[in-house]
Amino acid sequence: MTETKIQSPIENFDWDAYENGETAGSKSRQELTNTYDESLKTAKENEIVTGTVKSISKREVRVDIGMKSDAIIPVSEFRYNPDLKVGDEVEVFIESLEDKNGQLRLSHKKACQTRSWDRVNEALQNDEIIKGYVKSRTKGGMIVDVFGIEAFLPGSQIDVRPIRDYDVFVDKTMEFKVVKINQEYKNVVVSHKALIEAELEQQKKEIISKLEKGQVLEGKVKNITPYGVFVDLGGVDGLVHITDLSWGRVSDPREVVELDQDIKVVIIDFDDEKKRIALGLKQLMPHPWDNLDPNLKVGDHVHGKVVVMADYGAFVEVQPGVEGLIHVSEMSWSQHLRSANDFLKAGDEVEAVVLTLDREERKMSLGLKQLKKDPWEDIEEKYAIGSRHTAKVRNFTNFGVFVEIEEGVDGLIHISDLSWTKKIKHPSEFTQVGNDIEVQVLEIDKGNRRLSLGHKQLEENPWDVFETIFTVGSIHEGTITEVMDKGAVISLPYGVEGFATPKHLVKEDGTQAKLDEKLNFKVIEFNKDSKRIILSHSRIAEDANKAERREKAAPKKAASKPAAETAAAPAIEKTTLGDLGALQALKEQMQKQEKKG
Repeated sequence: MTETKIQSPIENFDWDAYENGETAGSKSRQELTNTYDESLKTAKENEIVTGTVKSISKREVRVDIGMKSDAIIPVSEFRYNPDLKVGDEVEVFIESLEDKNGQLRLSHKKACQTRSWDRVNEALQNDEIIKGYVKSRTKGGMIVDVFGIEAFLPGSQIDVRPIRDYDVFVDKTMEFKVVKINQEYKNVVVSHKALIEAELEQQKKEIISKLEKGQVLEGKVKNITPYGVFVDLGGVDGLVHITDLSWGRVSDPREVVELDQDIKVVIIDFDDEKKRIALGLKQLMPHPWDNLDPNLKVGDHVHGKVVVMADYGAFVEVQPGVEGLIHVSEMSWSQHLRSANDFLKAGDEVEAVVLTLDREERKMSLGLKQLKKDPWEDIEEKYAIGSRHTAKVRNFTNFGVFVEIEEGVDGLIHISDLSWTKKIKHPSEFTQVGNDIEVQVLEIDKGNRRLSLGHKQLEENPWDVFETIFTVGSIHEGTITEVMDKGAVISLPYGVEGFATPKHLVKEDGTQAKLDEKLNFKVIEFNKDSKRIILSHSRIAEDANKAERREKAAPKKAASKPAAETAAAPAIEKTTLGDLGALQALKEQMQKQEKKG
């Protein structure tokens, strides 16, 4: 049996004070209660306070913030603090001083988020350099952990140089600057490039201050664009324009350089204010014109490749960096206006003749047509006056037809030399562009490289025969084919046309002859040289009336005279070309000519 030990009372214990609510110390119970209540008043919901870790289990962490009870926080909220131990002080966010179960509810995670957001805003405001952990790649850039917040690092803000492999930055801790915050969506944008730009700016100033035109520097190809190459000169970039990459023509800068290639360049020009540096690569190489064959002279033949086409000509590279121009006028002996693209195209290999050569100005003109004989050298022998040829109609003018007998040999058929009989107002009534036409050489103008040609001269001149048929005073049947203010055009037999003025178109009843009316006409004028026949219908009746009046005035005298001397009314001539055996062949020729026209 165990012996019970009796405890002795505390000596000098003040039982009266205890009964009165006073503690053993100097403070009363009320004072302690007030102090405790005061501590509760200082803690508010939605604020961050510091608490002490009281215990840690596999699932929970108990934290004391000086309230009536401790709070339980899931251990998962401390995963970023693996070294957490009992007694550590941690920041917590007061979600509720007393939830529906009467418990204090705290969050370490929210405290960290709130503190992180305040920290990020403070870093932006103070332009502060902070550290962040690159977690992963994303579209257009990287995801960076900054104070527990996921921030976006754009690809353009990783470095001053273009980044081609983002993966090398994953899982790295780097320094950044906060450059943008969207308060509404809680988005943060950071930049690593901003850290080094200020330093580079100072380096640029120092480098540019030491630059001189003509200075040769080493650099690395940083970027290639369709218009040129950017070269890093050690903190400052310069541009080699595509025209300064090579003495020859370059269609793509990648034909000359490649990314990250180390090259030597020469400074062509620079701008202190805009910090633009123009560089050259070709200037470090001998000019191709200096290597041109010293024996090359005007008249020599060269071979080359067409590198550029224009409407006015083609540029031919006879050796790398040395080009000559073949003007379109030197591509053919033809004088017709044409485009150079009708003769050549880019990439063609050609042979040409050197026409001009200026080594000082580094210019050369070439010719293609000189490879062929000039057709005008022996024009008199090949196209003698009176010779007949087949030509192609090229174009019209109001006064004639331009034709080409062969390439470089052009001629003009005047409108008056198209037909002996037809009154042609415009050449398009007679032929069409592109048609073949038979011609005869009338004149040679060697100086202007032009032939005067005729078409009607291929046939006999029918007006020699018409002169015997359409004699002055003869009467012929005709049809009015055209009426105008000055008169009318009358179609006569054999395809001939005549003309009558309005006063000669008055019929016997006093009315005016009309279009398409068929009447008899008297020839009152015939001009073979101008191929003109003037007619009158009125004159027939007038002459008949005059004869009748003469008969009435002297009937007895007329009866007493011999019949051979008696004046009679003029007979209407009905002569036709078919009635004249000698003119039958001419009629057939004219009919054939009309069919061709």
